[in-house]
Amino acid sequence: MTTIFVSIDGVRPDALLAANCPHINGLRQRGSWTFKARSVMPSITLPCHMSTFHSVPPSRHGITTNDWQPMARPLPGLVEQANVANRKAAFFYNWDPLRNLCTPLQLHFSYFRNNTYSDLENGDKVIAAEAVRYIASDNPDFVFVYLSTADTAGHMYNWMSDGYLQQVERVDAAFGVLLEGIPTGSTLLVHSDHGGHERTHGTDSPEDMLIPWLIMGPGIRQEHEIEAAVSLLDTAPTLAAIMDIPAHRDWEGNCISEIFEPNH
Repeated sequence: MTTIFVSIDGVRPDALLAANCPHINGLRQRGSWTFKARSVMPSITLPCHMSTFHSVPPSRHGITTNDWQPMARPLPGLVEQANVANRKAAFFYNWDPLRNLCTPLQLHFSYFRNNTYSDLENGDKVIAAEAVRYIASDNPDFVFVYLSTADTAGHMYNWMSDGYLQQVERVDAAFGVLLEGIPTGSTLLVHSDHGGHERTHGTDSPEDMLIPWLIMGPGIRQEHEIEAAVSLLDTAPTLAAIMDIPAHRDWEGNCISEIFEPNH
């Protein structure tokens, strides 16, 4: 079945508690979760996503701003490892720099829509709906879905403001489109890349660094609050284990093994 990773940009754990987010919060009953996972420094979108997919900190992959540049010492990420193992991968996103999260010729399908700033009301729903349609028609092995607009609202209105929390609820609704549309038996991991404070982020403050990390699927423990320390570096090794592909030897994160049911 399909393994799906959803990145919700700029959503703090306390925002999920302050806003009405039944779909994301519902994963706490349906799977394993922590609201104490950690981002990386600098806690900025592109460095965070490079660390998520390559399981190394920005000091290793070299991307420290939202302006992408080739890695000085390249290493394969999750998508490259999936491709070597003949797994079919697809991306759905609405912030263009994320096209560089994997090297060329690795993806089976990619969908980009530039609506991060132009359509706060429905932009993320468009991305989620396209992902649902593709999963149903093509049965891919791995899908990355990026929902951007909560971060946009944080920069516009202030993190934890009424405008920001309203947008978090819209993101939850978009996530609900995905959650309700994917096939039974899919594995779904959702987490943020960073939080935020005032109208910015990028520091090592708890407001910027703490992120939610939730996962559900076959063999995943239900209603389980994760006790282990979790960081963005652990996402790729965990997803690799779920897809039964090898983690690269240079990855620095760990598979979060406690999420699995005994004997899984």
